[in-house]
Amino acid sequence: MANRHLSRSIVLQTLFELDFNNVNRKEAREMLTRNTQEFAPGMGDFSFMEKLLQGMFEKQKDIDLIIEKAAPEWPIDKCTELDDIIVKAAPEWPIEKISIVDRNILRLGLYELLFADRTEVPAKVALNEAIELAKAFGGETSGRFVNGVLGAVYKELGEPGKNEVSKKKKKSIPYEKMLVEKLGGAVVYAIDGDNVYLALVHDIFGHWTLSKGRIEKNENVEDGTKREIKEELGVNIEIKKMLGNNEYIANDPKLGKKRKQVNYFLGETEFSKLTLGPSGGLDDAKWFKMADILDLNIYDDILSIVTKAINILLKK
Repeated sequence: MANRHLSRSIVLQTLFELDFNNVNRKEAREMLTRNTQEFAPGMGDFSFMEKLLQGMFEKQKDIDLIIEKAAPEWPIDKCTELDDIIVKAAPEWPIEKISIVDRNILRLGLYELLFADRTEVPAKVALNEAIELAKAFGGETSGRFVNGVLGAVYKELGEPGKNEVSKKKKKSIPYEKMLVEKLGGAVVYAIDGDNVYLALVHDIFGHWTLSKGRIEKNENVEDGTKREIKEELGVNIEIKKMLGNNEYIANDPKLGKKRKQVNYFLGETEFSKLTLGPSGGLDDAKWFKMADILDLNIYDDILSIVTKAINILLKK
């Protein structure tokens, strides 16, 4: 699934929760972060989702008025042709009579159709994306319903971009031909009295994870890992043991998809204050006692590395 389509799906999930539970918009960003981590861990297009959500909020009153004017009369299953749906547009259709899923798809679609940057989101893309969301998450008739409402608005706008020729999609890069980026990370531990502490960092998606970073050219993995830990946590470590590795695929805006291979080590340091360095995607760094680790929100692949480190430390 393309990143932008997945991003819209996550924004829709957030809007649905806000609408269904009737909660304050102040909780929207927290919900968006949680949904992103649940449905798309590692998603790199978070700014697009935030911009889409905030923009929809700012224009929601205007958008809801448009929906009430353009929404076709219900039930639409009596209409056999799409043109009939559009022609049956009924004024003053109350927004609360439209299903929660459908009205929030319409809100997203209308926001992108009317207010988004056309160079970033062409009108036909906004229309098609909303219809696809309706087919995926709505009811049996949601696709036709959304098509009817947005189609009516699209015609009122003069059908912008109707004759534009779609650009050919870039061919996906085979896994074996993707660029490989080497990273190094560590389970950093320190002993203070009778207690063993582990240093973890907190990311913007609400998870505690391990400090890691990119290994530079002509730099061996161990030295690169030590440097990255120093830059990210402000402590010097002595590498004790290799713990394992994992690999994931990330999308680089300039280079496309690439494979990130991470080697994880067990590293010891003195128990001292952690100082989080300037690193995108992280907002905190803390020491935790080993017994408290299992109560934290940790990625599954990271938890297995941390568990292995804990078992090694308990044997000492």
